[in-house]
Amino acid sequence: MRVTSAFASLLAAAPFLTSAPRVRPAAVARAVINDNRSPAGTLRRGVLTIHLDVREVEWHPDGEDAPGIMVRAFAERGKPARVPGPLIRVPEGTTIRASITNPLAKALVIHGFAAHRPETSGDTIVVSGGATREVSFLAGAPGTYYYWGTDGARPDSLSNANSELSGGFVVDPAGAAPAKDRVFLIALWRSDPQQGVLVGRRSILRFTINGRSWPNTEHLSYALGDTVIFRVINSSSAVHPMHLHGFYFDVGSRGDGTSDSVYSATSPPYRVVTERTRPGHTFTMTWVPERAGNWLFHCHDNFHVLRNAPLDGTVLPSEQMMHTANHAHDMMGGLVMGIEVRGPDVTKRRVSEAGRRQLRLVAQRDSGGTASEPAFGYVLQEAGRSTSAATPILPGPTILLKRGEPVTITIVNHLAEATAVHWHGMELESYFDGVADFAGSAGHIAPAIAPEDSFAARFTPARSGTFMYHPHADEVRQQQAGLTGALLVLDDPATFDATHDIVIILTVPRLDADGDRILINGSLSPPPLAMRVGERYRLRIVDVHTYRPSMITRLLRDSTLVTWRAVAKDGMDLPATRATPRPAMQQVGNGETYDFELVPTVAGPLRLTVTTAGNALLATLPITVSM
Repeated sequence: MRVTSAFASLLAAAPFLTSAPRVRPAAVARAVINDNRSPAGTLRRGVLTIHLDVREVEWHPDGEDAPGIMVRAFAERGKPARVPGPLIRVPEGTTIRASITNPLAKALVIHGFAAHRPETSGDTIVVSGGATREVSFLAGAPGTYYYWGTDGARPDSLSNANSELSGGFVVDPAGAAPAKDRVFLIALWRSDPQQGVLVGRRSILRFTINGRSWPNTEHLSYALGDTVIFRVINSSSAVHPMHLHGFYFDVGSRGDGTSDSVYSATSPPYRVVTERTRPGHTFTMTWVPERAGNWLFHCHDNFHVLRNAPLDGTVLPSEQMMHTANHAHDMMGGLVMGIEVRGPDVTKRRVSEAGRRQLRLVAQRDSGGTASEPAFGYVLQEAGRSTSAATPILPGPTILLKRGEPVTITIVNHLAEATAVHWHGMELESYFDGVADFAGSAGHIAPAIAPEDSFAARFTPARSGTFMYHPHADEVRQQQAGLTGALLVLDDPATFDATHDIVIILTVPRLDADGDRILINGSLSPPPLAMRVGERYRLRIVDVHTYRPSMITRLLRDSTLVTWRAVAKDGMDLPATRATPRPAMQQVGNGETYDFELVPTVAGPLRLTVTTAGNALLATLPITVSM
């Protein structure tokens, strides 16, 4: 199902929901939003004692003054219910003694109350209606975990009542002080859950981080040079490619809720700007803020950061979605967190244009668009020269920059609506990051680019690699219209050889009718690539799709995977231990780039396919290999 269609239907159908938010009974309490800073229970002499109750409460993901939703939530006995549930955090070697009371008529199945080791996978506790169960177990191996409850439904079909019935569970290494980290639990409430369907056309949704949805998520603040550690728990039924603006981060662990792979501090880091996390999975990330200003940490599935449809069923006029005073605040929702890095804003200083390369990126209408399915495109200009204006302008031109060379890219807006351009993966100053009405610092916020206006983005690429650019104002609509492109940073752009250095950009089709396909390099039927045996090629896979966070790329001869060598991820060269030959298959998430080296060994046809995780074909790129 196409995201744009789903979102339009979501807004239009809101007053006619068949499963609308439940009305709050007069005696039902409100849930307290849990920031996951304080551990629950009582820890004495290596034993944590905790008593949990399941309660039906009113939860306010959009703020205490906004409409609420009736859900089930965990509470410590004698304390308010919390969303997410109370944080369990103990050192390795701790014994957990827990009791869980279920006052509901139906039995609940509770997951996560068992020693955290691979062999304990599948351990559950059944708490009958009106009953209390007690359990005792060792906490298990250090790592990031979570616990959750359901009335028997599978994790990918949780009912809306149980969607917030989960909490974080952290085991710290024995003898070590708890890290100064933050625990962020991702959840999804939806009005009409259906088996095998993430979002129905008549859905009202709330994607949340620690119980709140943007712009009501917690706003974080750090100083320059701080070491920042996030523990991210995906308790939802959706895949989330989590992207940090402006900085790389090191992935320190990946887990599945039962066991956790904690990577050695002495091994090369997994350094990325986007980490794809599956339902029920976790990861930890460490980063150091090196530049001041406002930054975003968000899911790069654009549907998961769309503006929230009001819970009371209010219909938002389509004009209100396109014309707003604050694009960051009013045009996004869901899985977004704002981060302030405290320090001097160097962009306030006078910037000399002398010695800077000058480019112009013009956003304009393309041919064939309609009011409901617009067609936009980028044209790149330098020193009086332009990329081809032949239509369709799809995808945007690949921008070639030189590592270490300062550049000014002036975005010129010839559209009838505001826009902005985010330089995804670039290490740059906040003001030029491209998040309209948010990037920058107090008193110096970058505006959206109004029609027939322009904005100059100035930065110096720090490293060679594969990146992307796309709007950060009305992202879904403008990206689907065609405003996306690849950005390559090279040691020497003059030596760039497009026949051997090949960009493969994956984007969403402009037309809803083509929603069961994807575009490769702007085409549903891309022309064949020509290669020769024994020659070395670099394939740069750039995923700027607005949804479909689980696509799989394969390079096949007949039905057999060929071999390629991994080179880079998110523009960061892989260490030698990971830059290895492997079967030519890679799962990609929105906002990720992957580079592979290919040396064909046999003449004949190859094909690069892109499929869903369920192996439904989305696109094929034919390749002809000759001697």
